Amino acid sequence: MSPLLILCFIGLYFGGLLLIAYITSRNTSADSYFLGNKASPWYAVAFGMIGDSLSGVTYISVPGKVGAGHFSYMQLVFGYFVGYFVISKVLLPIYYKMNLVSIYTYLETRFGRFTQKTGAFFFVLSRILGAAARLYLAARVIQLFVFDQFTAFHVPFWVSVSVILALMLLYTYRGGIKTLVWTDTFQSLFLVLGVILSIVAIIHKMDISFGQAISHVVHSKYSETFFWDWKKSNFFFKEFIGGIFIAVAMTGLDQNMMQKNLSCRSLGEAQKNIFWFSIVMVIVTFFFLSLGAMLYQYYDFSGIQIPKDATGKIISDKVFPNLALNYLGTFAGLVFIIGLTAATFSSADSVLTTLTTSTYVDILEYDKNTTLSDAEKKRRRTIIHIGFAVLMWLVIIVFDILNQNTIIDTVLVIAGYTYGPLLGLFAVGLFTKLNLKDKWVPAVCVLAPIVTYCIANYGKPYMGGYEIGNELILLNSFVTVVGLLAVKRQQEKAGLVA
Repeated sequence: MSPLLILCFIGLYFGGLLLIAYITSRNTSADSYFLGNKASPWYAVAFGMIGDSLSGVTYISVPGKVGAGHFSYMQLVFGYFVGYFVISKVLLPIYYKMNLVSIYTYLETRFGRFTQKTGAFFFVLSRILGAAARLYLAARVIQLFVFDQFTAFHVPFWVSVSVILALMLLYTYRGGIKTLVWTDTFQSLFLVLGVILSIVAIIHKMDISFGQAISHVVHSKYSETFFWDWKKSNFFFKEFIGGIFIAVAMTGLDQNMMQKNLSCRSLGEAQKNIFWFSIVMVIVTFFFLSLGAMLYQYYDFSGIQIPKDATGKIISDKVFPNLALNYLGTFAGLVFIIGLTAATFSSADSVLTTLTTSTYVDILEYDKNTTLSDAEKKRRRTIIHIGFAVLMWLVIIVFDILNQNTIIDTVLVIAGYTYGPLLGLFAVGLFTKLNLKDKWVPAVCVLAPIVTYCIANYGKPYMGGYEIGNELILLNSFVTVVGLLAVKRQQEKAGLVA
């Protein structure tokens, strides 16, 4: 496929984003940037969250992992569904009752400023690493199949990543959440179309009916969903319970996901948004896994060599791109690129805004500074926004040096270590009346992931061969809670509890 044709389609897609940004960012204010004037339609927020949650990781890694993991990923997603219910009924009512801009303001109200800044720090750390990992995956594919094809001149990876981040800055730095609600809705549409039309392309190439395609997937070895070996990392209850806590932490305790929910007109609309988002999330993930099964079946059907490394191991993150761009034809290739482009932008654009919000409100507390003019506050907000884009660029370059092959595993491991302390902090705040020694909280939350890492990596011989999987986040939060109990105040006072 012509790299120039691909670039033209990416350009058209970006033109659509700029148009939406232009329309939505006119006459914006600080309230528009942070909470979209509390006027975001729930259905737009719900659909836009799909792109935020799935991103390039789901688009490429989830189908690729079907070869080895089959449909085991659905066990995690079923846990997500329960976790979203907890968010809707427990967390959102508290956030709306307190009229929050940043959800970590809750931690200040409950425990103090050091705890608030600790929560914000772990959010910033987790989102910088997670968003960079997602963006790295998509940018690497674009680099391989687009920029590396221009043999007349060399376009290094750092340049292509710089261009992608610069384009994101163009449509996010002014409008903030008000713009992102609609650009993410636009991107989620193309992300979902990407997987559906890719399935259609494979069905056409294999010359089978839609009913036959369903039968092939259902009766294949890849459709195995539930796994019951309790020692393995894919054991059902590990995945399911891990999914519940990952959803609560990565969505309900994550400023990036909650800021859009807080921009809805009311608590009822925000809860409606979470309800429908959770249902659509399960359905769309099933389509991604079905696509993965069909990809591997098409490799067998056509006799095409599956991408492997020097040791003969399948490179799962190249399974989908290789087929879509080299063997399925121009239509499938363009569908893949547009879906990937949607994943690329949706995986990082809102992160820049919400990282800016948390830093601006929780860490630097510019919102409380009455000596700064509105113009100066806006200037500092813009500087922070651009600064995070530069930082994300640096992290992506590090990922490239490390040469990560299966990014979805990387993202989930990062989540386990960085969201665990957040989960522990909110658990103590919501479900106990304990008060903490505020200044000691940062030390506890830094030590907890270190202790968890030691248990996860060196404790297997002492646990009868038990492998820690996605329940890592639960272990980390438990260690955090134990540490927080050690720094509780002797005289407890009633706090804000659920």
